[in-house]
Amino acid sequence: MHIAPQETRTEISALGEFGLIDLLTKNIELKNPSSLKGVGDDAAVLDHAGYQTLVSVDLLVEGVHFDLTYTPLKHLGYKAVAVNVSDIAAMNGEAHQIVVGLAASNRFPVEAIEEIYEGMRQACKKYNVDLVGGDTTSSTSGLFISVTVIGRAKPDEIVYRSGASVGDLLCVSGDLGSAYMGLLLLEREKAAFKANPNMQPDLEGYDYVLERQLKPEPRTDIVKILRDAGIKPTSMIDISDGLASEILHLCKASATGCRIYEDKLPFDPVMLNTADAFNMVPAVAALNGGEDYELLFTIKQTDFEKVRAIRGISIIGHITENIGHADMVTSDNQVIELTAQGWDALKG
Repeated sequence: MHIAPQETRTEISALGEFGLIDLLTKNIELKNPSSLKGVGDDAAVLDHAGYQTLVSVDLLVEGVHFDLTYTPLKHLGYKAVAVNVSDIAAMNGEAHQIVVGLAASNRFPVEAIEEIYEGMRQACKKYNVDLVGGDTTSSTSGLFISVTVIGRAKPDEIVYRSGASVGDLLCVSGDLGSAYMGLLLLEREKAAFKANPNMQPDLEGYDYVLERQLKPEPRTDIVKILRDAGIKPTSMIDISDGLASEILHLCKASATGCRIYEDKLPFDPVMLNTADAFNMVPAVAALNGGEDYELLFTIKQTDFEKVRAIRGISIIGHITENIGHADMVTSDNQVIELTAQGWDALKG
């Protein structure tokens, strides 16, 4: 693990739990009117009057979800917030508050924990989210971060995974596979470093795919763009575990099937160059890689013209009546079945 050199190293034990909490939260300001009471009492007090409350949680575990060999602590804090905000966007809602749980072993000084929280603060500022509470404790084995996000949406605006109907068009925001290619690059350079610690990492020209892996951005902008265009998706999910896995989630929840087309999948040029360097088919990275945090959603055919006019959204397929089955028509006109081979933290 590489922690940036510090002029001083303050042991967490020197502050204690409450001293650490005071240090990390002393400059927090609440921005949302729905945040009535934040850090400093036994519980936060929120008021989402007139809206339904959306709640989601993500647990990030060192060695499972992140590798501190190449993950900057500030980026880790940012990502911990971003992936939770993405879950609320996937419900067509707006995130307003987070609660953070953190456990760290004694190899982490106070300054390292401050770096994580600084990343969290930057993400909260960008996405107008209030940090309203949490807990810190010690760990005997590494670093654990749990973020619970609270959001809101009007009852008639919430979008579930289960709303897709036969004939709906399947759309995706942004581009796919870039985060996975960034991960492959980092793992390659980690292996090279282990073989020769004097070797400098070869990452020039790969900034885009590296940022997609280390500092993903939730697509809250797409929620607003669709709303302004008068489009309400019929179903929606964010792409955290790979495109194939998310498509199958939508199919299962909606009791439908799906067909997508390889030549409709959106890829960034840097991603394509990286895939070529790794001798990987770009569609494979998109289908199985994960962590793109783009929004995958279905729309009614009557909204086709509206969506086609929006830059940065691709129509990649349609919903079928073949319940629970999804396939892809390849560029050479073959039909292959999609299986969920993406990220699963509970499988080997």
